[in-house]
Amino acid sequence: MDKCIIVGCDLHDKTALLMISEGRGKAFRRLYENDRFGRKAMITALKKRASEAGGAKIVFAYEASCQGFGLYDELTAAGIECYVLAPTKIAKSVKQRRDKTDEKDAQRLLELLRAYVFAGNELPTVWVPDPQTRDDREVVRARLDATEKVTRLKAQVKSLLKRNGIKRPSGLGKGWTDKYRSWLRGLLGEESELSSGGIVGLKTLLRQLEHLEEEVKFLDREIEVLADEKRYRRCCAAMCKEKGVGLLTAMVFLTEMGDLSRFSNRRQIGAYLGLAPSSGESGENDDRKGHITHHGNARVRKALCQATWSRVRSDSSEKEIYKKIVRKNPKHKKIAVVAIMRRLAVRLWHAGYRAQMRAESQRFEEEKAAVI
Repeated sequence: MDKCIIVGCDLHDKTALLMISEGRGKAFRRLYENDRFGRKAMITALKKRASEAGGAKIVFAYEASCQGFGLYDELTAAGIECYVLAPTKIAKSVKQRRDKTDEKDAQRLLELLRAYVFAGNELPTVWVPDPQTRDDREVVRARLDATEKVTRLKAQVKSLLKRNGIKRPSGLGKGWTDKYRSWLRGLLGEESELSSGGIVGLKTLLRQLEHLEEEVKFLDREIEVLADEKRYRRCCAAMCKEKGVGLLTAMVFLTEMGDLSRFSNRRQIGAYLGLAPSSGESGENDDRKGHITHHGNARVRKALCQATWSRVRSDSSEKEIYKKIVRKNPKHKKIAVVAIMRRLAVRLWHAGYRAQMRAESQRFEEEKAAVI
């Protein structure tokens, strides 16, 4: 094990700062450009050092960020053992948060990795999705992002009307009905109650809103195409049988959760999605449960929350479960929502996992028949 090159990397948009140690030796610093040529030079230098150390194994770690998993792919392809660490799971003292430099961050990752290699300590890694899953996520996340932008624009329109003292007439219904939209367009005329600046502001907001709603329709069609792919078809069909679960919710769950077979029980599902309660136990005090941890994927939690409210409204049995939990916690109704969200997540996992296993079994039988 002493023949091991251990590397902690603080990765940024333009640079990659490395702290490198040979076995238990003292670490030294190296800086590379974070581009195709810089990463190639870094990999070449690391492999050369490993060769000079008698064929030492290279173990590399960096924190997950907006940089994605491109560096992981390149290092793995070069035969380097790489780990992507979760920043939220790396314990840092108050002093470490205030006294923060790139070199110290890289050194901290190096020490975590060294403790894992030589002492077997747990490493706070994240699951690295395969390239196909990452690509599929881009479509689904673009749809979620477009919806958030639409929501913000609608809020901006309401704020503009409020600032100008214009109230919505009665009889237009609730929400963004066709009558309400026609009334908004009527405010752009010459006899409008709005000032000239208000008309310009409302006009640009409505144009942006119209464009984004068209984008949402386009992305919905793309998600339908994606959901009909062989790798998702069975799972989506199984999940959409659950009340309140539509195609978008199913695709958010599948693309963000990835390979469902990596989970083995409902506790892992709850913990992964941040739907497990936090605990506080110290000394003789009993283990007290607090708010949910909020760790994990916020996109899945949001989709589950929306599906949960739909289930509570449309499914009498789910509504009864909700009311039962609320009666126990009348001042904390969110507890009931979270409980049903967790329950729904487990049901979706079961449905998707069974469909995934059936699809793999069918594929195996087809391959076996082709060989025969």
